[in-house]
Amino acid sequence: MNGEILVALNQLERERGISVDDLVEALEAALLSAYRKHAGAADNVRVQFDRQSGAIRVLSRREIVEVVSDPKTQISLVEALKQDPSYRIGDFVEEELAAKGFGRIAAQTAKQVVMQKLRDKERGMIYEEFSEREGDVVTGQVVRVERGVVIVDLGRVEGFILPQEQVRGEKYNERDRLKAYVLEVRKTNKGPQILLSRTHPGLLKRLFELEVPEIRDGIVEIRGIAREAGMRSKVAVRAVLPEVDPLGACVGPRGARVQAISQELRGERIDVIEWDEDPRVFVANALNPAKVLSVDVSQDERIARVTVADHQLSLAIGRDGQNARLAAKLTGMKIDIKSDREGR
Repeated sequence: MNGEILVALNQLERERGISVDDLVEALEAALLSAYRKHAGAADNVRVQFDRQSGAIRVLSRREIVEVVSDPKTQISLVEALKQDPSYRIGDFVEEELAAKGFGRIAAQTAKQVVMQKLRDKERGMIYEEFSEREGDVVTGQVVRVERGVVIVDLGRVEGFILPQEQVRGEKYNERDRLKAYVLEVRKTNKGPQILLSRTHPGLLKRLFELEVPEIRDGIVEIRGIAREAGMRSKVAVRAVLPEVDPLGACVGPRGARVQAISQELRGERIDVIEWDEDPRVFVANALNPAKVLSVDVSQDERIARVTVADHQLSLAIGRDGQNARLAAKLTGMKIDIKSDREGR
C-alpha cells in the first residue's frame, strides 16, 4: 500500500503540478495526528514518510538524562549507551515504534490528504485565474437566487451578485445567461469568492470593447461613462484618427452595435456622445439629444451655464432631471440650464 501512495504522489506532481515536498509534509502532519488519536501518543512522537520506498515509520524521540522521571519522553544514559557509545547527557534518541493496526488508518489518511491537496490546488488555480480578471466581464448562467443574492455558474466556480450590485427591476431567472463585471475576488476557507456586478460602469465599458472593434483596436477611445443602471447611460468617445467617425463606429450599421449592448443590459438606453477638449462643446454634446444654444463655462467653479430654446428645456433636463444629471456626472461639472426666454 505504501508503494501505491508513493506512486500516487509522484503522479500528482507530474499531472497536477503539486509539489511532492508539499504533499509529503502535509501527509506526515496528517499521519501524526491520526496516530496520536489511534495510540494516544505523546508530543515527542513524529511520523516519517520515506520518499524512496514509501515506508511509513513512527518514531519516538526521548531525551538522555541521568535520572528518568518520565519514561515516555526520557531515557537513561546507561540505556542510551547500549545503543550508541557516543551518546551524552542532553542528546536525543529516536526509536521506531510498533504501529499495530495503523496501516488501514494510514491509507485512509493518505487518501484524505491527497484529495484535500487537490481541492486546494484547484481553488488556488481558480483564484489566480479570476483575480487576474478583476475589472473584466464574464459570462455565466443563473443557477438560483438565495436571500436576494443571485448565484451564477461561471464554469468551475460560482459567482455572486449581491443585492446592491443588481439592477433595480431586473429579473434573474434560473438558466438565464448574462454578462457581469468581476468586481472583486476574495480568498476564503471555502475557496475563492467571485463578486459580480450588473450596475458597475465598467460593465458598460467592457461591453463596448467587446462589441466595437475600433475600441478594441485603440482607434476609438472611451473617455467617460455616466450610468444609472437599468435606466440610461451616457458614453463619451473620441477618435484617435481624424478620419474615423467615433459615433458611427460605436453605434454601428443601423444602430446594431449599441442595440446589442442595450439588449445585454435588458433595454438600458445608451447615449453615445463625442468627447471634446473644449468643455463648452463637451457639455453641449453631453446634453444630447437636446439642442443647445450656448454654453458659458466657469472653470474655477466648475459650473456650466447652458441656454436652450424654450421647447428644448424639458428635453435638456430630462425626466426627473436624468439627462442633466448624467451630463453633469459625465463632464464633471455642475450644469445650470435655462431657456432663452428666461435669459431675456
